[in-house]
Amino acid sequence: MARRRKITFDTRYLPGLFDEVLQQDEEETEASADTDRRHSNAGRPRKLPELDPSSFLPGDSGAPLEHIEPLTSARPVRNLRFISFGSGSSGNCSYLGNDRFGILIDAGVDPSRIYKELDNYGIDVSTIGGIILTHDHGDHVRYAYAIVRRHRHMRIYCTPGTLNGMLRRHNISRRIKDYHQPVFKEFPFHLSDFVITPFEVSHDGSDNVGFFISAGNHKFVVATDMGVVTERADHYIRQATHLMIEANYDLNMLLNGHYPEYLKGRIIAERGHMDNEATAAYLKEIYSPSLRNIFLCHLSHDNNTPEIALAAIRNALTSLGIDVGDGSGSIETRDAAVQLSALPRFDSTGVIVLRLPQD
Repeated sequence: MARRRKITFDTRYLPGLFDEVLQQDEEETEASADTDRRHSNAGRPRKLPELDPSSFLPGDSGAPLEHIEPLTSARPVRNLRFISFGSGSSGNCSYLGNDRFGILIDAGVDPSRIYKELDNYGIDVSTIGGIILTHDHGDHVRYAYAIVRRHRHMRIYCTPGTLNGMLRRHNISRRIKDYHQPVFKEFPFHLSDFVITPFEVSHDGSDNVGFFISAGNHKFVVATDMGVVTERADHYIRQATHLMIEANYDLNMLLNGHYPEYLKGRIIAERGHMDNEATAAYLKEIYSPSLRNIFLCHLSHDNNTPEIALAAIRNALTSLGIDVGDGSGSIETRDAAVQLSALPRFDSTGVIVLRLPQD
């Protein structure tokens, strides 16, 4: 399994360009925040205390990262509902929820498409508590402020490094800070029935996370935009019952394609993206019967096809004697050990109901 090379210092908590400004703005808005909460708290997630991540970095007195286990949700949750509104370099956003609460994962898809799909399936946007952001690239954050500005009960959950990166890289209103709830890698936080743990992934954003989302016995893992599987990503992925994982490119298509050499190098790098065969080999290594759904995400438009990506992963799993379904819910495949599908680049998947064996 691919591993990232060890670095000699931790860059995740270096000061960001806007750190001092953010601190000043937080102090100035502290008084007005109390007034805002008194006026309207309906549907708003509970404000969590800010934590000092430095006290739990490897080598300090806190628990070493390899011994940290994810906090899980004890509340019974029968089924989850999942929708992908788009997955790829043109825009990424998905919904995960149950019958009373939900979240958005990234915000790189036009909100009008999101609202239309939610309405089509009877999902009230007022039940969505917030947006969790994996990193600061435009195809993941482009519409974050537009969404929370219209739906002010929502919050944006991302690391301070991701927020600073958004303000540096993009023409995003600085008012986005008013909706920001900072989260930190390896620190779980609660949103209604969900317990969400961000974890380190290897990519070239300002700060990059995957998410381990626990809801009852469901364990949904988001592992997108990563060049290799880090040790912490591996730790969480192995526990997944539902996995959204990157299969970005076919190596032969990329090497023989029209991309300039510098871009090919960036994609292949450890902080770039995963190719089909690397994802297939990894899934073959870590597969367990508890894994019920695999969603291949962030497929390249120019250097991959759903057919090639699906074939690579399916061949790897069937070589273990595993019965692989196509995720369609058809009578022929719905009882397969694991369901495998590729998330469309531009289109919605519609609602996919995530069940566990006892369901």
